[in-house]
Amino acid sequence: MQELNSNIINNNSFSTIEKDSLFIIKIGGNIIDDEVKLSFFLNKFAHIKGKKILVHGGGKLATKLAAQLGVEQQMVEGRRITDAETLKIVTMVYAGYINKNIVAKLQSYSCNAIGLSGADGNTISAHKRPVKNGIDYGFVGDVDTVNTQLLENLLDQHLTVVLAPITQDLNGQLLNTNADTIAQETAKALSFNYNVQLIYSFEKSGVLLNAADDHSVISTINQESYQDLKQKQVIFAGMIPKLDNAFAAIQAGVKRVIIGKAEELDLLISGNSGTSIVHD
Repeated sequence: MQELNSNIINNNSFSTIEKDSLFIIKIGGNIIDDEVKLSFFLNKFAHIKGKKILVHGGGKLATKLAAQLGVEQQMVEGRRITDAETLKIVTMVYAGYINKNIVAKLQSYSCNAIGLSGADGNTISAHKRPVKNGIDYGFVGDVDTVNTQLLENLLDQHLTVVLAPITQDLNGQLLNTNADTIAQETAKALSFNYNVQLIYSFEKSGVLLNAADDHSVISTINQESYQDLKQKQVIFAGMIPKLDNAFAAIQAGVKRVIIGKAEELDLLISGNSGTSIVHD
């Protein structure tokens, strides 16, 4: 992942004004696919006071639609291989239905929201991921710039931003980008002007010692313990990119990163639930 420090579109990075708080919260497909859980989560999210950004994925719905259309899907370490047909599907699902459905539900909870993809307002630009270790991820993007000025302007107008994980390369090509990465890079970019708290909310209570036991939450993880857990294969598949992103955010100045259950959003915010990612 490229460092953003020299690429961020930001005219106020060296402001001496005390930073405002900003919550950046990522929600995954398991909650999005469940109308009851999604509504419960969004109601709690809507009532968070102050500035906030919601980043969403939607992998299960995209996978379901791909199966219905006969488009074979491939995953490597929790990341989707995106060929041309899959790109059409994820764009329709992520930047279309899911994004606008979330925005509409937030409006019903008196939370004035605006939905964006990376192409809208040049919010997030990226480059196509090069072939690495013999793996061609197709139309998958790695983030280059985050338009912090645009996001700050929207937040200053008391709008809640809902970000879909579709980016663009400034040459007319859309790219599928991991939603956890979108959340991390947005948090890193905005940490220059805000005290950012990044929360990854999904269907589990946190990072688990035993994937089958939702009560086996690891309360804190540092870089050393993370490497040990990976080596023992306690952490694997889709949790690896999530934690990689969490550590990158902490190291880049994000104030706090928490991973936990979407239904416990208020407890995650108060620090009474989930897994905290900490410095060594």
